[in-house]
Amino acid sequence: MLQETNSSQKPYIVIATLSSIVIGFLVWLIYFKTPAAASGEWVASLPALNALLNSVCFVFLVSGYFLIKMNKKAAHIMCMLLATISSFLFVVSYILYHHFHGDTKFLATGTIRYVYFSILISHIVLSIPLVPLVLSTLWNAFKKNYSAHKKFARITFPIWIYVSITGVLIFLILNNFNL
Repeated sequence: MLQETNSSQKPYIVIATLSSIVIGFLVWLIYFKTPAAASGEWVASLPALNALLNSVCFVFLVSGYFLIKMNKKAAHIMCMLLATISSFLFVVSYILYHHFHGDTKFLATGTIRYVYFSILISHIVLSIPLVPLVLSTLWNAFKKNYSAHKKFARITFPIWIYVSITGVLIFLILNNFNL
């Protein structure tokens, strides 16, 4: 029994380790790394791409939620895979942007500054546990451990929805008030 428990915990140890590495890398990338020189204006278009990918992820997440409620498992799986792929592509684009551009400063003043930072801080705080939650939810689905998958999904889904939609809001606020 002890061996079975240890082997069932190995994926979570791997997920926790991988998540820690990813999160540590992102902190270093955003706050400590000097931006690289970029050639071309493609870097300036990455925040819009990031917002688009967050929007796409949101649509797939909501669609997948309703599909599983209608017991359409194959369509649910497809939507969740597409949400995961769009999130992965977001992370790649996000890394590229911060590699070449660095952190974006918010210069607006007044009430919008408080609104922006409230959204941004909650977005960042919730995106940290999202990495291991998504990986754990997907792992349990892949292993057909639907009981654990459902338990993780009940926590993962609202956080993933929130992080996706606030990512779009952050982009919109930056583009409309950070002039």
